[in-house]
Formats: sequence, structure tokens, C-alpha cells
Amino acid sequence: MTLRLTTLPNGLRIVTEHMAGLKSASVGIWVTAGGRHERSEQNGIAHFLEHMAFKGTATRSAVEIAEAIEDVGGYINAYTSREMTAYYARVLQEDVALAIEVIADIVLNSTFDPREIETERHVILQEIGQALDTPDDIIFDWLQEVSYPDQAFGRTILGPAAQVGGFRREDLTRFVAEHYGPDQMILSAAGGVDHDAVVAQARAIFGGLACVGNGMIQPAAFLGGERREVKDLEQAHIAIAFEAPGYRAPDVYAAQVYATALGGGMSSRLFQKLREERGLCYSIFAQSGAYEDTGQITLYAGTSEDEIAELTRLTLDELKRAADDMTAAEVARARAQLKAGLLMGLESPSSRAERLARLLSIWGRVPDIGESVAKIDAVTVRDVRDYAALMVQAKVALALYGPVAVAPGLEAIRAGLSG
Repeated sequence: MTLRLTTLPNGLRIVTEHMAGLKSASVGIWVTAGGRHERSEQNGIAHFLEHMAFKGTATRSAVEIAEAIEDVGGYINAYTSREMTAYYARVLQEDVALAIEVIADIVLNSTFDPREIETERHVILQEIGQALDTPDDIIFDWLQEVSYPDQAFGRTILGPAAQVGGFRREDLTRFVAEHYGPDQMILSAAGGVDHDAVVAQARAIFGGLACVGNGMIQPAAFLGGERREVKDLEQAHIAIAFEAPGYRAPDVYAAQVYATALGGGMSSRLFQKLREERGLCYSIFAQSGAYEDTGQITLYAGTSEDEIAELTRLTLDELKRAADDMTAAEVARARAQLKAGLLMGLESPSSRAERLARLLSIWGRVPDIGESVAKIDAVTVRDVRDYAALMVQAKVALALYGPVAVAPGLEAIRAGLSG
């Protein structure tokens, strides 16, 4: 593997990793403009903009954008997260230049035709409606809102339907002008790529663009809270979040190992205790998420109305026990799961290109994979137990959906953790 990084005078960063033997490549532009970069009146616009990028440019119609990549057997897509928006394609190595040209075209030259805006608005409203009809999706939006109330970081990425219904062309162009400068972009490519050729093309396309500056973001503050939505569903859905470290914090790896041991797979504590031994649920898991200035340990379960109280009690018991009896075998298994997930992902050029962009945005460099593996390996049983002891004292948020009228609430969760 050969990793190379070049920064143009206007701030555009170009990072590539040549993967010997691959005949394909993944290439994309990652823009540091996601949900948390929106003002309250803009909530949902980063995602709306992602949709509109595929609806036509000055030189290509929507169908011509799709055909340009699919005519050579490639794949093109995009996504919006809280901290970034990504536009990417997977193509054969001889079509890398085409992929870069098409992605640059949709990022820089979208026309935002008012007729297409109305069409795509309807599509996004359908997407919002679909999310509202999917309990184990929408509950995490609610959990985010009560974890970070009245903050950009707590708002849904899709945005509220009423607000999405009011976006106009000038709203989109304003957000682009504020955030889509070369100093806020990373061009990342992995697979059968030639770094010098990518840089030369990027310089020709992006080299003349002016910087937009590093816009300030509202710091995230995990406050916690509760949202309960009672509805006649088959299952009661419960999601709990605890404040956790951001990705630059020294204990972020301990948090990841802890969450994996607690609920990261079929061998985890929660899965074995609550599903396999007690049969209280079909789905239960725990996961750790880290961001620039905050993080979350999130637990989710779906169960029947009659079982939710017992499921909650046993879950809290497992959280408390982890501080005292998390074993060396559990920690070793969790470390192995994390390392395997990391290393297996690197066999895909798409995952590798995304990793390059994400790490470059965090650290200003791309740490060697061995550095990440060493940090996972360095997590000890004592580290995990200490983290578990701190977590049960952390701020907590709760979201409930379904037949949850008499389900334990936030104060009961707090009492159960302190008892």
C-alpha cells in the first residue's frame, strides 16, 4: 500500500492509497459540512443539497450524471452525516479520471433547477415519512434530540418536514457558498489509482477556487433527557444513551472495547443474558460513537410491553456488574472484534477511501493502521472496568416508542444505576 497526501495552495487536500493488484478504485469528495454545520433555520439543508447534486449541472442532466458512471459499469452515491457530506464513486481504474470529473461537476456546478427542487422535495418528504414509520430508526433521532437538546448536534439530519417543505434555491446556494470551498474539501481515492494523475486533475478543476474559511460550529453538550411516544405497536422500543468521549479523547478506545463487550455481538453480555438466557427480546445491542467534541454509548432493545420493565432492570444490572467483573476473555474478544472489523474493512477500496478522508479531517494526517491496532491492543481489563464505573455515573438520555405508557422512565434509569 502506498499512501500519499498533497495539499493545494487553496487548502484542498488530496489523499490517495494505491492498492497493488486492484483493477478498480473508489474516489470521492468529502465536505466538512454536515448536519451540525446548519443553523436552526437550515436544518435538513445539507441532506437536501446532497440529493440535489444528482439533479443536474450546467453540462449534464440528472440522467446523464447517472449514465456517465453506469455506462462504464461504475456506481455513484452520496450520504450526509452529522459532520460531513460525501460524494463518491466506484469504477475501474481506467475510469478514475471520469469519476473525479463527474463528482467535481455535481459538487461545483449543480444548477438547482427550481422544478427539480420541487421533485426532490417530494422524494425527501417521502424519506422522512418512511423514517417515521420505522420505529427502530426514528427512535435514534429522538434519542439524539434528548441527548443534545436545542443544539445543532441534536437535530435530525433529514430535518423536519415543515422546514424541508420551505427550502428554496437561494437557501441551497447560500449553504454552498458558506461551506463548499476547497479548504473544506478532501478528495480521497483508494485502489488502482495514480496519485500524481489525481493531483494534476484536481489542480486543474479546483486550483482556482477561493477558500471559504473554517466556519464555527456550536459545541456539543450532552445534557440528557427523555422522550416517550406511546403508540399501538407490536414491540416496545427502548434506546438509552450515555455521554462518552469524542474521537480525540484518550479513553475513546476503552469506550469502544467496553461497548463491544457489553453488546457488540452474539457473544456479548447483553445478548447472552437477555436474549439467549431469558428470551426477553429478539434484538439488543450496544455501540460506541465518537465525534469531534462528544460521543455516545448507545443501547437499544425491542421487546414486548410485558417484558420491558424486566429487560430494563437486567440491562442496568449488567451495566453495573461490568465495573466489577468484566473478564480478560471478554476484553480480548472485544479487542479482536474491533481489530477484525477495522482490518477487514481495509480490504475494500471504498472503506479505505472513506477512512483516509475521515482520519485526515480528524488529525490532519492519516495514522498508520498499526497505530490504531496498537491503541486497541493497549486497552486492559482495568481500563474497561474503570470506564464502566465512570459510565454508570455519566449523563443519560432515554427514548421510548410503542406500548411504553408504563415503561420505566429516566428517573428510574438513574435510580437503577445508582442503587
